This record gives sequence, C-alpha cells and structure tokens, in this order.
Amino acid sequence: MGDDGRGTRSMSEPSAPALDARTAALVRFAAARDARVPGLWIEELLLQSMLVVGYPLALMAFGTWRGLGAPVEGDGAEDLAHADWEAWAARGAVVCREVYGRAYHKLLVNLRALHPALEDLVLVDAYGKVIGRPGLDLKRRELCTIATTAVLGTADQLHSHLRGALNTGAEPKEIEAVLALVDGDLDPELRQSAHHQWADVKKRKL
Repeated sequence: MGDDGRGTRSMSEPSAPALDARTAALVRFAAARDARVPGLWIEELLLQSMLVVGYPLALMAFGTWRGLGAPVEGDGAEDLAHADWEAWAARGAVVCREVYGRAYHKLLVNLRALHPALEDLVLVDAYGKVIGRPGLDLKRRELCTIATTAVLGTADQLHSHLRGALNTGAEPKEIEAVLALVDGDLDPELRQSAHHQWADVKKRKL
C-alpha cells in the first residue's frame, strides 16, 4: 500500500493484521467463555497441555484462565489422589491403543528403543492419568492436540495425532477446520509442514 500524497495509505496494498498472533490467540482463548464452552473441557485441555508444551507454559495458561474469572472446580472430572496405579496403566493402554490404532505396537517398540522408562511414562502418566480422564472426550482431545503440535512445529507428533483424530472418530473436514483455525499462527514453513503431514495421512488412511 503506498502513500497517496495526503499522508494516508491507498487501498491497493493490504494492511497489517489488526492483532499480532499472540494477542489473536489470547482473544480466541478468552472467547471460549462467550461461546459457552464448558469450563470443565477447558480445564481438562489445560491439564493435557502439560504433556505437549511442558509445565511452565501450562501453568501460565492456567494463570490466564483464572485471570478471566474462571472458578477452580475442585479436582474436575477425576480426583488425582488415585490409589490404583494398575488401573491407570490399564486405562492408558486402552486409550493409547485407540489413538494409535494399528501403529500402537510400533509406538511401544520405538519408546523402548529411546529409553526403557518411556513406555510406562507415556502409558501411565500421559494416557492413563491425563488423556484418559473423563472430563473431555478423546476426539476433542486429539483435535486440540493437532492444533498444538501444528503451532509447535513437531511434525512427527502432528502426523501421529492427525491419524489419532481419525482413529477416534474425527471427520476429515473437522481436521481441516482445525488446521484452518490455526493457519494464521503458522509461519510459511510450519504451514507447509502441516499440510504435508495431513496430505500424507490422507494418502495412507483414506
């Protein structure tokens, strides 16, 4: 957009975005309350975010959520003071198998190759304690994980959870809607990577 000689900018050049990417993301998060998204869903998603972005960013997200006036809902969907660790392990295996489908056993082999402790950490801590909680359904968890991994640029995990969303009942159009929703938060390289991963999953799965 050029100057038209009067100190104004002509309409031939597109204007800069009104909101920077971080502010836009914050606004979308805040809008969740206006959209009547159940608070329990959001709290479960924030707990799950610790698995993807780590404790520091997850704690900041919880701080933002509380800053919007969201009440603390006790232990939410499930008490964390769980005495039966074997039940967590069993639930984790069931949930992880549902997400990974035919790739489940390959996942376990790969985890053991990386470190012997990782299999239990993933099955018990991630899928048993957190992802298997009843407060948010598995399909919505996978769709949200697609958004997170696309923004983080973790291509292998994005590929896995694109498949996971299909395995847990998401329609291709729902996945494409998620990718469209985060498109503005992706730089050209991340955008190309996300679309490449989705194209590969569609070729293999559909």
